[in-house]
This record gives sequence, structure tokens and C-alpha cells, in this order.
Amino acid sequence: MPASNTWIDVTTTIEDGMVHWPDNAPVHITHTSSIANGDAANVTKLSMSAHTSTHVDAPLHFIANGDDVTTLDLATLMGPVRLVQIEDPEAIKLAEIQSLPLQPGERVLFKTRNSSSEWGTAPFKKDFVALAADAAKFLQAKGVICVGVDYLSVGGPEAHHALLDNGITVIEGLALQHVKPGAYEMICLPLKIKGSDGAPARVLLKPIS
Repeated sequence: MPASNTWIDVTTTIEDGMVHWPDNAPVHITHTSSIANGDAANVTKLSMSAHTSTHVDAPLHFIANGDDVTTLDLATLMGPVRLVQIEDPEAIKLAEIQSLPLQPGERVLFKTRNSSSEWGTAPFKKDFVALAADAAKFLQAKGVICVGVDYLSVGGPEAHHALLDNGITVIEGLALQHVKPGAYEMICLPLKIKGSDGAPARVLLKPIS
């Protein structure tokens, strides 16, 4: 376990050709100018979906007239967070999380079978572990303000609606491979993109003693 004063970067690196949701734009990173080619500076061009790598969903992602990513309450993305290990290999199910002593205003991240590999550079996995709809509704009823997962989607439309319709911020694509369950301080800041239904984010965790 890292020292208590050490920030841990749990952001999945954005790489050219990395995994992406099948019907989303692929990830392309190219250089429009290069010092090696005689240009004055190196300049990189990014082409990708807003839901690439580690990112935050805005209500607009699943709500037709929902708020975009610029309106997110950043307070939901910064502060104490609970990192929970999920043992079920199929889904984050109600039966496994209903005994968690969650309080209103809590943030919770789930580490699952997804984190057993460096999935960011592997082919897309249809059988990734996601949040079951009834588990999402349970989290909403408990007053959780932020939910994070370790693959490209928190779950199906019903799970998304249970969270986003109720003002719960969603973080997807976390790199939790080398982080132990426990209590942490979190900083998660999505890019401020007007009109976007989501945005890539840098996420840091620091253990709470």
C-alpha cells in the first residue's frame, strides 16, 4: 500500500488504437507538426469519443435534454471515497453490496474482475462486469453522490438512468489494477467541454489512514 501522503493515479492512459466502445469513434493520436521534421514545435492531434478511457458521464448522455458536462457539481468528484472489491465475476449485484454501511453523500468506486488485466490496450470485452440495475437503484436510495467503475460503462440504460436521473455523478474506465480496497481521498476533474455528454478525466486517490 502506498504511503498515506502519496497520490495514486488511477487514470487509464489514452493511447492510439486503444479499446473503445464498439459504436463510438476509435482513438487516433497523430502529430500535425514535429521538431524532428523541421517544425518549430511538436503538436498532437486527438480524435476520440468523449467516453474514452477514464471519463465522467453527464446527464445528457442518457437524458435527451439533460445537462452537459460543464454543469457537473465538481464537489461530487472530490473528497472521501470508498473503494469496494467485488467478488462476483458476472456483475456488481445487490446481494453483494446491500450490506455496505453507506451513508448519504458518500462516493463509492467498485473494483471488479475487470481490473485483473490491463484492459485499456486489450480488445473490447462484451462480458465486462457492470452494475446491475437493482444495485444502481439501491445506491440511489442510499443517497450516494458518485459511483465509479473499472471499465468503459457503469452498466445498461436502466443502471445509467438510476444514477444520472438522480444527480449521481458517474466515473467510468478507472485503472484500479494496483489499488487495494479501502478509504481514500479522491480528486476527479473532467474536461470542461460545452455541449458534451461526457469528458475524459484525470483521477487521483490518496489513502486515508
